[in-house]
Amino acid sequence: MPANPEPEPPAVPAEAVAPLIRGVSVLRALTEAGGALSPSGLERATGLARSTVDRVTATLTRMGHVRMDGRDAVLAPGVMRLGNAYLAALRLPSLLGGHADALADELDESVSLAVPDGDGVRFVHQATRRRAMSLAFRIGDLLPSERTAPGPLFATEWTEREWRSWRDRSTTDARARDYPALPQEELRQLTPELPYGAETLNAPFSRRVKEAAETGWALDDQLIEPGLVAVAVPVRDPRGGRIVCAVSVVSHTSRHSAAELRDTLLPRLRSAVARMERTLRTAGPPQQTPAPSGLATWTGSSKQELGREFVESLARGLTVLTAFGEGRAALTLTDVAKATGLARATARRALITYEHLGLVAPGEDPRTFTLTPRVLSLGYPPLSRTTLPQIATPHLASLSARTNESSSLAILVPGAGALAEIQYTARVATTRVMSVNIAVGTRLPAYATALGRVLLADPPPTPPPPHGPTPATPFPRLTPHGPTPPTPLPRLTPHTVAAPTPVSAPLPPRLTSHGPTAPTAHAAPLSRLTSRTVTDPTALSRLLERARADGFALVEEELEEGLRSIAVPVRDRAGRAVAAVNIALHASRHTLRECETNLLPALRQTATDIERDLRVASRFTRVPLT
Repeated sequence: MPANPEPEPPAVPAEAVAPLIRGVSVLRALTEAGGALSPSGLERATGLARSTVDRVTATLTRMGHVRMDGRDAVLAPGVMRLGNAYLAALRLPSLLGGHADALADELDESVSLAVPDGDGVRFVHQATRRRAMSLAFRIGDLLPSERTAPGPLFATEWTEREWRSWRDRSTTDARARDYPALPQEELRQLTPELPYGAETLNAPFSRRVKEAAETGWALDDQLIEPGLVAVAVPVRDPRGGRIVCAVSVVSHTSRHSAAELRDTLLPRLRSAVARMERTLRTAGPPQQTPAPSGLATWTGSSKQELGREFVESLARGLTVLTAFGEGRAALTLTDVAKATGLARATARRALITYEHLGLVAPGEDPRTFTLTPRVLSLGYPPLSRTTLPQIATPHLASLSARTNESSSLAILVPGAGALAEIQYTARVATTRVMSVNIAVGTRLPAYATALGRVLLADPPPTPPPPHGPTPATPFPRLTPHGPTPPTPLPRLTPHTVAAPTPVSAPLPPRLTSHGPTAPTAHAAPLSRLTSRTVTDPTALSRLLERARADGFALVEEELEEGLRSIAVPVRDRAGRAVAAVNIALHASRHTLRECETNLLPALRQTATDIERDLRVASRFTRVPLT
């Protein structure tokens, strides 16, 4: 018999919703597997029967939380609504994320915000540096406290019960195998093959906690993997002084040793934390946002449509999590029932289930419930680094299947000679004998393509007033006058190409390192690529105005003889055209009128579907355009 047997899991409450427990287990299995598993893989990971796995995945697919890629179940951006509900209710990413971003820019190092989750540490915001060797974890990743910089800070406030829980876990799972975000191979190198007890793990961590209590900061000197070092400082609630989160600066030993982090970066980190605490003191009450409506009606109609394959109790249970959000951090049973449209008895059983699973906890008022950081374990980490091409590709595949034509996603980039070009970032081709063959990464002149014209036609964003707030981003950005008010709009940041810059100039913009400039009299003339290519400035200006008014562009054999293309813009949460989608085909297959009547509706629906997923994915994460 083992000396330290694992504690028995708590008994499942009699009123818990079994299908909801199964659905959560499937989402966690997909998350721990990196976002995708086959049905047989889900069987092994969850212990569920194949028929149950099929019904659960069918329900999650209907809800937009999962999509099927061949036989595999793959996490879809829609599941991020669950984690977004927690992050919105938490408010810390919205209030403090801009400070973390500014600190990362100042230090040129990755910066993270983390909150305590049981005896672990879970990340809620990341400001990463784009280097070949990335050092940041993902939003939603959970790490054991003893192997992080924030862990000792949080442990300074642990109760004896929490210490006992940590000792039990650290003894039975010394190498933290239950933490999928940890690199197990590196841990084996760092950790000797010895039985764990007070001398090998508990004592060093206890010493680090004592030092953190005395100094107000903590170090991680390669405790997770060789070369990774971090320093963390707590952010305290101005109302009572308790730690609400920790800010970490993460680096590599090739740039900073642990001692250098302490001596060089710690003072600047502390200054940033002081600004964060000032923001918390002056922050007004949260803005009350409306809860999703009509969810109960939707689940009922889905059940009628899909029948036995739709697990209504699972769908209803998941809608309970989305009842929470900004201004709705603590809800009573009546609040949850009203927000979701569910009967009180149904909402109560879902809350009992979530409390058993550790996803919901009692609020300060014992009549209320709050979401816990564990909600982020439901699909958030793998999707927190999703890109726009990854979001768009499944929708492009569906479009090509419906129309039997090739479809693509592209963005606007600087081109040769500083002339704007489009760059293809995602593409789905058909299997026709004669098809449009363009590879991802290909660049083409924007003025001669439908994709380029809808991007060039987009009106420019309104410039900020002098010395006023910075442009809207998903988190408050710092200015010389302090942080701007938080706003839910995302800041999309491409990492390998310049950001697409919408313009309304009559000619495609001349791009410089400082952005677009208006065409000048000395600008090089546009090349005529075919006999139909429009190069006249006045005519091109009229075409851009028409594309802006119509919301689409149709180009007829201007890039290549026989090639016809129709495109619509893809807009972010701020309404900016950050990309465009198109259908490209041979001119003999559809007339111009047929392109507008037969292809344009499907193309617009695809753009709408991509925008829906982009809005969800970019609410608290940065979605790279490439």
